[in-house]
Amino acid sequence: MRPNKSIGWINGNWGLPHDLKISINDRGLNFSDGIFETIYVENGHLVLLTEHFNRLTKNAKLLGMETPPQLESLQKILHEGIEKCCLKNNSGSIRLNWSRGENTSRGIDLHQSKRKELTSQLWIEINQIKPNFNPVSTMISQYEKRNASSVLSQCKTLNYIQSIQARREAQEAGFHDALLVSTTDEICCGTTSNIIVKRRNQFLTPRLESGCLAGVMRAQALKKGIIQEAKLSIDPEEDDEWLLINSLSCRAISRINKIPTKLFTDPESFWRSLFTKND
Repeated sequence: MRPNKSIGWINGNWGLPHDLKISINDRGLNFSDGIFETIYVENGHLVLLTEHFNRLTKNAKLLGMETPPQLESLQKILHEGIEKCCLKNNSGSIRLNWSRGENTSRGIDLHQSKRKELTSQLWIEINQIKPNFNPVSTMISQYEKRNASSVLSQCKTLNYIQSIQARREAQEAGFHDALLVSTTDEICCGTTSNIIVKRRNQFLTPRLESGCLAGVMRAQALKKGIIQEAKLSIDPEEDDEWLLINSLSCRAISRINKIPTKLFTDPESFWRSLFTKND
């Protein structure tokens, strides 16, 4: 029997992702009313699992959701999935999805029935993947802006429509991806990544007040003192080296709009240097 390169889990059951079922009344499905985390797995090791779990828990509290299951109980499920997806000697990704649960009647109200409260729903997706270190060309999205004052900009929610539209805009213009400006008119983030800029031997990243997501890899670099927050404009400076970074990739930006940028040297080593726990 061939091992599965993609599996899923929901309500105690493992299966192929397209075979598993979720209620069509789930608020995550209907309203994107939920959050998620993407965790890199290498040779069976869950990279920065605690950091991802802490953000999931923090985001749930910010959005008034139930607290996710205990980390210990989650780990048992995740290690079982690692075995099933043959990630003991391979690399992959695990996505933890946490929705507010099934609606008891139609509409967006949270307390809809005296008979039944909402019960949050967890489901998990596991895939064999290789991390991406290929250079990427980018453009500044002309239509999409991050809302710096919204609590949603602080949370990794299920709603990625804005990112999808920005990337679609970029790809239709001949670029790989888009960079987003926020309502403060600062450069903010990529569609699925944080931005790091090497400028005059300093590593800078957009400040949280710009509306960027507090990414786990970004947080690691800040804790280690490798990068510092700054208010960044959309215009690259001469000899800048720009990176897009997340838990599954670290990609040197080769172009911003029509401006070529100097390629960051060895993004993979930079990315891997963030795996270790902070002292």
